[in-house]
Amino acid sequence: MKQVFIALVSLFIIACGTENKSNNSTEETTTADSVATEASIINEGEKHFSSLKQLTDGGDNAEAYWSFDDSKLVFQVSNPEWELECDQIFVFDWQNDNLMEKMPQMVSTGLGRTTCSYFLPGDTTIVYASTHLADSACPPTPERTNGRYVWPIYESFDIFTADLEGNIVNQLTTEPGYDAEATVSPKGDKIVFTSLRTGDLELFTCDIDGSNVKQITFDLGYDGGAFFSPDGTKLIFRSSRPKTDEEVKKYKDLLAEGLVEPTNMELYICNADGSELRQLTDLGKANWCPFFHPSGEKVIFASNHHTERGFPFNLYMINIDGTGLEQVTNDDTFDAFPVFSNDGKHLVFSSNRNNGGTRETNLFVAEWQD
Repeated sequence: MKQVFIALVSLFIIACGTENKSNNSTEETTTADSVATEASIINEGEKHFSSLKQLTDGGDNAEAYWSFDDSKLVFQVSNPEWELECDQIFVFDWQNDNLMEKMPQMVSTGLGRTTCSYFLPGDTTIVYASTHLADSACPPTPERTNGRYVWPIYESFDIFTADLEGNIVNQLTTEPGYDAEATVSPKGDKIVFTSLRTGDLELFTCDIDGSNVKQITFDLGYDGGAFFSPDGTKLIFRSSRPKTDEEVKKYKDLLAEGLVEPTNMELYICNADGSELRQLTDLGKANWCPFFHPSGEKVIFASNHHTERGFPFNLYMINIDGTGLEQVTNDDTFDAFPVFSNDGKHLVFSSNRNNGGTRETNLFVAEWQD
């Protein structure tokens, strides 16, 4: 889910004017084609990118995930130019479709708010969460509570599967309360998702058809944004685990209002059945949207732990034993939602770089080199 972090970036841009442009913004181009391929969007020190291509140019584009054959991407976007009031899900051929020129295929209903889409085995269906059964309108976005940034946990989110024409194939969850953030194992046998069905935000797994639901995490706190390792044996996820009595009270009070505060999160790792759970990072601030490196021995994620005011967010990589922290991007605004292709050759992520000083968050794909 992207809403809070996109909002945080917008506030930062308002405060800092055009200072959020990429380091090479003086080489900004004027045509969509040149924007998409401009070499200067790779910043100094981003040694893992042998090339970088901008895929979108406008709106808030995030959470792009690969098809099993790596030919397509599914993502969520809100874009006034596409007449989208809030996030909807789209699929496109990232090598051949030009999103600068036309809107791609919508695969959600166009109603309510959607989030967290992912391809299912066979690449002919996707899984995503939506509020459309409760209300066709967009649910309201909460404002800050007592000066704190908060994230809505809409109880109307349920998880659905759909074909690539946007037809609902199946509804996987029917429990009361929040069900969302579903991702699929590379083995094609399991889905992991976050649910409030026990009264707290925990991780669950199920079979591809929604059956055989098993609870994975049990400790108090927001466990979410989980992904399987390349071999399907492990899970990496973000969590805000309150420790003190004050933190516990604040967490429970916000959750009772359908809110969480996502500004202090660390990464946790466990086996796919929930065993051998351990904390991976202890960096402070917000560490989130982790994804396994193709080797299965490292994790890439977004973090603002080096900052004083909470910005910028950059991408980092760390070994799964907690050693070898390395900064991957060197942006002065916002890089997040990094996802490796299944063949390990590309990394797709969202960024505020090269946006001309606007609030737009676009998709970028890099050729990866270790």
